[in-house]
Amino acid sequence: MIQTLMGVGAKQVVEVCARVKEGESVCIITEPKTLSIAEAISIAVSNKGSEPVISLIKPRIADSTEPPKSVAEAMKHSDVFISAVHTSITHTQAVVDATKNGSRGIMLTQFDENMLIDSGVLADFPAAAPTCEKVGSILENAKEIHLTTSYGTDLKMSAVGRKSNSMTGMVEPGEFAPVPTIEANVSPLEGSASGVIVANASIPYLGIGVLENNVVCTVENGNITNIEGGKEAEILREDLEEKDDPYVYNIAEIGVGLNPRCKFNGLMLEDEGVFGSVHIGIGSSITLGGTVKASCHYDLIMTGVTLVVDGQEVIKDGEVLV
Repeated sequence: MIQTLMGVGAKQVVEVCARVKEGESVCIITEPKTLSIAEAISIAVSNKGSEPVISLIKPRIADSTEPPKSVAEAMKHSDVFISAVHTSITHTQAVVDATKNGSRGIMLTQFDENMLIDSGVLADFPAAAPTCEKVGSILENAKEIHLTTSYGTDLKMSAVGRKSNSMTGMVEPGEFAPVPTIEANVSPLEGSASGVIVANASIPYLGIGVLENNVVCTVENGNITNIEGGKEAEILREDLEEKDDPYVYNIAEIGVGLNPRCKFNGLMLEDEGVFGSVHIGIGSSITLGGTVKASCHYDLIMTGVTLVVDGQEVIKDGEVLV
């Protein structure tokens, strides 16, 4: 019965988001924890008259760890790759190489079965796309992006010369998109960000999820230099220290959530898409237009946002104005 219920969301992912066509080859990457998601996607691919191949991999040791070389090659030579894993492979060279080769990618990170039944996956992606694309156009090549929130965030950065990413949840050849988040983002210039980040909503990594205590990060010259708060801050701080990689502190992304159906539940791609929220990505930026390859990519999500880009108010007190 649950596979039947999951079929609605799986069909949406395959036909609306990935735009799978009859006769295409579809590489589905999964791990044991998310195998039921991959199986539901495989059925939807088969029903479309296409060829699904499920690649079952060991869970990666950490987010942003590369998949096996054989799987990376399969992704590169597929028409479509769909990543249904718990530990993210989104910010990897494998994704960069696959999209450069013309494949279309959909990332279903941290999915559980309910997310194919009732979540932001069921959004009207075509209807949401124009707002996403407009916000993306504003972020692109921005001289000054100023983010503040009612919780204390006050962060400035520059994206001069940087292309933005309008992740509508629907992909063309050479593109990838996380689903169900609908977001516009840009990778700021390395070294340009300064100020304070106060994550008050969610850090959907490391088992943290929806926040009970705010996590406060000081940012200088494009990098986090201090992390304060309660138990969640301690988890994040200790994990980053254990990575022994200076690039994990890089301010890699500013992203605006634009999916009206997403709700905070502690799962990555649902939380990042909440309409009117903003997340600051730290660590790797190579899949977003930046130059940094770090050993992780985490997102710090906040609400109560005011976002001003080159003098234009994009969000004011949580209300999207575009």
